[in-house]
Amino acid sequence: MKSLKIFFTAALAISTLFLTSCSDDDTEEETPAPAQLGAMKVEFEHVWGPGEDPFHLNENYTHSITNEELSFTTMRYYVSNIKLMKNDGTEFSAPDSYFIIDASDNGLHEVEIENVPAGDYVSISFLVGVDSLRNVSGAQEGALSASEGMFWSWNSGYIFVKAEGISAAAENNAFAYHIGGFAGENKAQREHYMDFDGALLEVAPNATPTVHLIVNPASFWNGMMSLGALSNMTMPGPMASMLANHFATGFRFDHIHN
Repeated sequence: MKSLKIFFTAALAISTLFLTSCSDDDTEEETPAPAQLGAMKVEFEHVWGPGEDPFHLNENYTHSITNEELSFTTMRYYVSNIKLMKNDGTEFSAPDSYFIIDASDNGLHEVEIENVPAGDYVSISFLVGVDSLRNVSGAQEGALSASEGMFWSWNSGYIFVKAEGISAAAENNAFAYHIGGFAGENKAQREHYMDFDGALLEVAPNATPTVHLIVNPASFWNGMMSLGALSNMTMPGPMASMLANHFATGFRFDHIHN
């Protein structure tokens, strides 16, 4: 009888130990591993014309279609709402991604996105301009601060693209395109989606890859509109929307630095 009691006591101890071990294993399996995060950059290289010559402010250029000579003193625009997509359809939307791209930096401008989930991405999308909500959200900071000189008023919103310069073909020898308008049929935001042509953007905790994009300001006049015919556009409307369409054709994906 004593032997039988010892047997049951031992069996109960083993059973309790087994159940405790299983419970611990289950707990470990249910705890998700911390997400691996990395960073990536988007590089905007500004070029000129069909030959994609280096672009710099205050240099003289001739447009290949209109044959007009001009130079830029200002070339700035907003890029916002950056998203990255994986091949399986997974999407990462960079929070509060609002940047002013300025060609004054030797024609090259770079922005960095942090806390990107690690993985291989196959495409990128972004908005040239500022979304409607931010246009009517009152005083803001950073790139959206009114002190940046890219803002009209709370009624008209942000200037999405600001291009200024000098040209003998322009009225009073100067041109100014301030392109904006966030609502209605003449809204001037333009969304870009760019596939990486089979390349992969490899985001990892120990690497910061770069998407390299080409931007060609000559695209303003590639629609056969001459600078002499339209030298100034500084308010929302049909002509601003048309210029936004022209400028949008000047963006293309070039390559990835992993």
